[in-house]
Amino acid sequence: MNFRIFEDRYDAGRALVPAMRGCALKNPIIIGLPRGGVPVAFEIALALKAPLDIITVRKLGAPLQPELAIGAIASGGIQVLNEALVAQIPGLDDSAVKTIVEKELREMSRRDRLYRGDRPFPDLQQRDVVLVDDGMATGATMRAAADAVLSQDPSKVLVAVPTASEEAVRLLKDKVDDVICLETPSPFFAVGYFYRNFGQTSDEEVRGLLTEVHDNRSAA
Repeated sequence: MNFRIFEDRYDAGRALVPAMRGCALKNPIIIGLPRGGVPVAFEIALALKAPLDIITVRKLGAPLQPELAIGAIASGGIQVLNEALVAQIPGLDDSAVKTIVEKELREMSRRDRLYRGDRPFPDLQQRDVVLVDDGMATGATMRAAADAVLSQDPSKVLVAVPTASEEAVRLLKDKVDDVICLETPSPFFAVGYFYRNFGQTSDEEVRGLLTEVHDNRSAA
């Protein structure tokens, strides 16, 4: 099986740029999913000379298997739950799900304050929105992000990821205007499998990238 291995998230972002330039975007805004999606989104925003922002999304991890997404939450009260998967996990009743959601809501609020401060979420009306992450396995977090963005009445919503499972791409295509994905290996392993360097993106790195794009646009 042949598939592309990206050096790091910045390399993945640069690899997406040619495809994004072919999308004929009007008044675009690039929105990264913190934390790992922001370096990818940063390269796209620089290349397209577009603003860069974030939407805070949190995966709802299964008990004892935190990497297994049973759903996701996003800013604006958005919640996506994989009911079929939840039903398969012993002991995962409504109360257990509520506990997981409350924990992730606290982390989401912390990140919102840290990354955005007093700055409000951008007005997305009459804008082409590009949602970016470093990859999609189940697509749960991206679906939550898409729901949150679609509620803001943008002119168009696209998803851009370097790699994803075929199932995640299929589910997103039913929700947004287009999905740009460079690699859909089957079977799909964890997202980090497709990167040589998949170290954790820090809060400081996210803040720095947002500030750099803002400062560059202000100077221009």
